[in-house]
Amino acid sequence: MTNPKDFPLQPPRRLACSRCGTEFGCDLSGTCWCAEEVARLPMPVEGDDCLCRECLRKAAAK
Repeated sequence: MTNPKDFPLQPPRRLACSRCGTEFGCDLSGTCWCAEEVARLPMPVEGDDCLCRECLRKAAAK
């Protein structure tokens, strides 16, 4: 079994929203801002990536 504490923390990835192009950070350690959102949407389809906070909220409102 792998202990996550054995690996150094990685800096947040810099991404561009796949809908609007806004740049934002994605923290893969589980403390990403999107984990705080009420809406849970399916993962992006292949070739797409995460959405920024505003686009995620717009998609959840639909």
